[in-house]
Amino acid sequence: MGIQAIKISRIVAITTVFVIVLLATYVVHSLYLRVNVVFYSAILDGVIATLLCGVLLWALPWFKVLGLVEKLQLVVIWLLLGYGYAISVPTVLDRSLSFYILEKLEQRGGGIREDAFQDVFTKEYVKEHHLVDVRLTEQLESGTIEIHDGCVLLTDKGRRLATISRFFRNHLLPKHRLLMGAYSDALTDPFRNSTTDVDYRCK
Repeated sequence: MGIQAIKISRIVAITTVFVIVLLATYVVHSLYLRVNVVFYSAILDGVIATLLCGVLLWALPWFKVLGLVEKLQLVVIWLLLGYGYAISVPTVLDRSLSFYILEKLEQRGGGIREDAFQDVFTKEYVKEHHLVDVRLTEQLESGTIEIHDGCVLLTDKGRRLATISRFFRNHLLPKHRLLMGAYSDALTDPFRNSTTDVDYRCK
């Protein structure tokens, strides 16, 4: 077996170990430890798995065939894999309205009247997923809001992110997006027809 084949076999082996360690770390963290924000927790799991496998990579003689640059590249790849897993699996499942629709359809026997979905979202989804508590907790942990005397306030960081988000939404989201059979730019400016007559502003 040539040196390149040996290196590839070692890389595949340790990366397989990384995936196993990542999943095991995530399961232990999710089932037995406290989690403030799912995304941040999953990111931490990826970092922990990378550190553990990094120790193996540098400590075991079996991996001496790999050079320093190759080992560092592996560490970067593992961090990216951990990030990809965090944002693509637990975070998506935790936040996804699309998956909620599928689960709700299954719960209701496989079908729900189309005209009932607005009530499903406002009366069931928000309550069942503790949506307000979860999202406010995430923003508090991210430092984008503060809560004082029952008033939710943007921090400077939150204001900057809102400005960036608003710019991207207005200018870079699709202008012709399919919504129930018709193409529309409605989601590039969701506040376009938003009412100004509200009584929930903080004084």
